[in-house]
Amino acid sequence: MRHLKKHPSSIRRSFFLSITILLFSSNLFAQGSGNKYAGEFLAIGVGGRPLGMGGAYVSLVSDVTAGYWNPGALVRMNYPQLALMHDERFGNLVNYDYASVAIPFGTNVSLGISVIRLGVDDVPDTRKAWLDLNSNGYFDPGDRLDYSKITFFNAADWAFYVTYSKMQNEKLSYGVNLKVISRHIAEGSAWGIGFDIGAIYIPFSNFRIGANLQDISTTLLAWNTGRKELITPTAKVGSSYDIPFLTTGRITPAVDFDVRFENRRFASLANLGPVSFDVHAGLEYGFKDLFAVRVGYNDVKQITLGAGVKLPKLNIDYSFAKFDKDDQLGNIHRISVMFTLEEERFKRKGL
Repeated sequence: MRHLKKHPSSIRRSFFLSITILLFSSNLFAQGSGNKYAGEFLAIGVGGRPLGMGGAYVSLVSDVTAGYWNPGALVRMNYPQLALMHDERFGNLVNYDYASVAIPFGTNVSLGISVIRLGVDDVPDTRKAWLDLNSNGYFDPGDRLDYSKITFFNAADWAFYVTYSKMQNEKLSYGVNLKVISRHIAEGSAWGIGFDIGAIYIPFSNFRIGANLQDISTTLLAWNTGRKELITPTAKVGSSYDIPFLTTGRITPAVDFDVRFENRRFASLANLGPVSFDVHAGLEYGFKDLFAVRVGYNDVKQITLGAGVKLPKLNIDYSFAKFDKDDQLGNIHRISVMFTLEEERFKRKGL
């Protein structure tokens, strides 16, 4: 960690954030286990197009982002692709980044790698800088900080996906993710390994059914403090349908359901005992495969908006979500780009 280089006023603005993070990190040094929300950073989503549709994408995905949304759909891409996304929230305090690359392999297989990072950088560590003048163990109005003793650390969650996807036939494809998770906060760190299994089924033209069983084996996060957390399985199922609109466009409604087993009685749309249910819904209008506009509703009860444009070899997508009614936490703007090596020499064999 490095010594203080920031102005004291910026430290004061970050003080509440540092206290919150450090209170959480101090809990990591205790023994025990926790399950609920252990993998919540993995549920944020990736890509401007799916996020503009409220995350209703488990059946609609057919590109490199399938490594996240549904590994069974990655094989439905026919050219190598690269995708990138950046997202800032809470007044730019929290950074969320995503990158993925995938290639078609042979006639009926695709392979991909994806990386996600959610982090808060340069968090002031005030534990050794607090001058408790009356020694009561609380930060009182009369107490102060010794700014020369403040250092900084980063709090970050990482997820690495390795995806294998295979086409069984024209109607059915399936795939699997090997997922490695790394978490770091102050002196605490954790590692975990999990698996996802996904499939896409197309019973007839323009209609798709998708399923992604995340953390199918239950993912164990083991902290260097001895603490253990479990990421319980989540089942994501959904469908989508392309409706021709006039002669130049299409309208695509999509709906997904999340089924969790974490006893989310109050933070879900509905529940049956420990099993909770949430919904994602989206609608997209596309014009001549050139541009699209989108609207959606996600599992945290946000209305989402989005738009995208397709250029030669490049897709640019934007999504917007209003975080809270009073705008105290800021809105969420996401931009993603997807590059496709759409050349004959890179095309999947057999097409």
